[in-house]
Amino acid sequence: MKMLAYYLMVVGALNWGLVGLFGVNLVEMLLGSWPSLVTLVYVLVGLSALYDLWSRKGEMK
Repeated sequence: MKMLAYYLMVVGALNWGLVGLFGVNLVEMLLGSWPSLVTLVYVLVGLSALYDLWSRKGEMK
């Protein structure tokens, strides 16, 4: 589960980097014909970040 969350966060970070630098949204470019799938990817990336924060809660003290 942690590796899946990590990979999803990397996808999200790379996508936002591309959006910021070049105005290219890779997720929409690859999945644009399926808007509900694009939304699902964004939700999964956000949930992965929350999962990672929650799983590291004890390490942050």
